[in-house]
Amino acid sequence: MAEQQAPGESVLSLVGAAKSFGPVVALADGTIDIRPGEIHALVGENGAGKSTLVKILAGVHQPDSGDFRVAGELVSFKSPAESKAVGVSVIYQEPTLFPDLTVAENIFIGRQPKGRSGLISRREMRRQARELFARLGVPIDPDRVAEGLSIADQQIIEIAKAISLDAKVLVMDEPTAALSGVEVERLFGVARGLRDKGAGILFISHRFDEVFDLTDRITVMRDGRYISTHDTHTVTIDEIVREMVGRELGALFPKVEAPIGDTVLKVSGLARAGVFSNITFDVKAGEIVALSGLVGAGRTEVARAIFGIDPYDRGTVTLSGRTLAGHSPQAAIAAGIGMVPEDRRKQGLVMDLSVAKNATLTLRKKLARFGLISGKRERAAAEEWSKVLQVKTGSQDYAVSTLSGGNQQKVVIAKWLATEPKLLIVDEPTRGIDVGTKSEVHRLISDLAGRGIAILMISSELPEVLGMADRVLVMHEGRITAELPRSEATAERIMLAATATLEEAAR
Repeated sequence: MAEQQAPGESVLSLVGAAKSFGPVVALADGTIDIRPGEIHALVGENGAGKSTLVKILAGVHQPDSGDFRVAGELVSFKSPAESKAVGVSVIYQEPTLFPDLTVAENIFIGRQPKGRSGLISRREMRRQARELFARLGVPIDPDRVAEGLSIADQQIIEIAKAISLDAKVLVMDEPTAALSGVEVERLFGVARGLRDKGAGILFISHRFDEVFDLTDRITVMRDGRYISTHDTHTVTIDEIVREMVGRELGALFPKVEAPIGDTVLKVSGLARAGVFSNITFDVKAGEIVALSGLVGAGRTEVARAIFGIDPYDRGTVTLSGRTLAGHSPQAAIAAGIGMVPEDRRKQGLVMDLSVAKNATLTLRKKLARFGLISGKRERAAAEEWSKVLQVKTGSQDYAVSTLSGGNQQKVVIAKWLATEPKLLIVDEPTRGIDVGTKSEVHRLISDLAGRGIAILMISSELPEVLGMADRVLVMHEGRITAELPRSEATAERIMLAATATLEEAAR
């Protein structure tokens, strides 16, 4: 165990916290210390105990045992209000603002400044809100109604609210999952500014590039226990992964070389005004082709056009020699295309339905007899694919919302494998999934390629692209700027092509 800090050196210190829910031990040794003026990362797989630890800090859960101090003083929070009162604020991935209230009203709700008459002073509330945003360096109109604001702006408003409460510690729980690259940089700028002014920040993320770019120290958890704390500049990603999951980084990408067959997908001159132009490439049976590039390059838009969700102006999409009708997902599915979308919760699953119903959504007609679907047949079909993909669930009848992110992704993949596709499009296949489950999804993708399925993979994670792809197509502003075989693909070459630098150099 890393050397513990004296209470006076930490703005927040939790040592040996334990929390059980009946017979289930959610946290066996929750230990973290946050210093003033630092950004401290907390990493671990799903199930490592991070969420339980955060809820203890936030006052949602009370620990069964352990030593919990804020600014050196012993604390025991009975509610989130008590946590906020002593200076601990949690910024969640999806903020919960009141949509009908203004930005200023959301910041000061329940404690609005009052004038001499004792009535709420909206002028003073707006003035204080503007002052908070000025301190953060972000121009947001205090009079704007919260409804319709981006997730990024909502998070900034939550941070402004925390500052107005004189927060000593800000906990950012997966804050960048729904943000674009520009929004992430703005959030990081705000976080660094708060750190420089003495705030302690706990940053939780699955994204190693963000952890190593932003944080000063890293604490690792595994199986509900504290493992280690490192100064960020003294440790490598490989070492962190080994501590998180007990294996080397290379094991994250268990790619098996598969025989490459005939061309399955052929895209020729695909174009949509203002979105992408002259997109031409192919994907062969057993091949994993990665579509890489920066956010906004047009990768997902190309995939949606191929699958028939969005229309295109020019070009053709051919599957196994058959030209597909444009803007028709039904034609794409009938031809043998499956698509695992980027947002599995909103576009890939019906969260209130059972695992069995979600896994068999593409088989409704096949399973029906005289217009009725037998629950027994439905569960049997789902069970078959659940075993193949190793979906971890207590019952096929459980709502899919009860599964972890990685198991939800497997259910989406199972839904499409049941159609026996020739081509599987997977958009950000491991986004929001912990590092251990990523390995399982990568193994699955490699196995599918080994069965002769053509894979078109869209990914923003360079290690994933380099570890899994047989070929890499790089996009920049709606155009393919490079095609790199596995032997020539490097992080540097991909980034140069993603910014069009490689293309310019080749001219």
